[in-house]
Amino acid sequence: MTAEIIATMVTVMLIVVGTIGIIVPVLPGSITILIGLIIWAVVVQAVEGWIALALGGMLVIAGMSASWILTGNRLKQRQIPNRSLLFGVIGAIVGVFVIPVVGLFVGFIVGLLASETYRQKNLPAALESSWVAAKAMGIGILVELTCALAAASTFVVCAVSLLVRTA
Repeated sequence: MTAEIIATMVTVMLIVVGTIGIIVPVLPGSITILIGLIIWAVVVQAVEGWIALALGGMLVIAGMSASWILTGNRLKQRQIPNRSLLFGVIGAIVGVFVIPVVGLFVGFIVGLLASETYRQKNLPAALESSWVAAKAMGIGILVELTCALAAASTFVVCAVSLLVRTA
């Protein structure tokens, strides 16, 4: 196997892990995809590799930034502290082990709601702020995932183009 084939396989695996990492925040997401694109561009040393890195990298960085900005602004508007999100993540990690398949999402909501209930001492207000936080996180994940999938598509087009050109 040549270095280009190995780099392509590694990049595909990093893109898959990164995409899953966006949905399941326990794994690194967009950064893993960017690392894969960098590896592929450096090893392949072709125009297609640099195009995939430039376009895919811009898409990944734009998705990460948009996710942080959209989520952060919404949470700041509602004055929801990062501590509540931390408890949501802890709940998600526990939920993965307690409830198969959906435990991540259920655990996040339960942890977030518990933290908000403790903070506000008012269940209806805690439900409302938890719902806002969950929606903000969901929108951020959706935007980041869309950009990551576009970056993955860019990689596929460039890899096929390189394959056709060198065949």
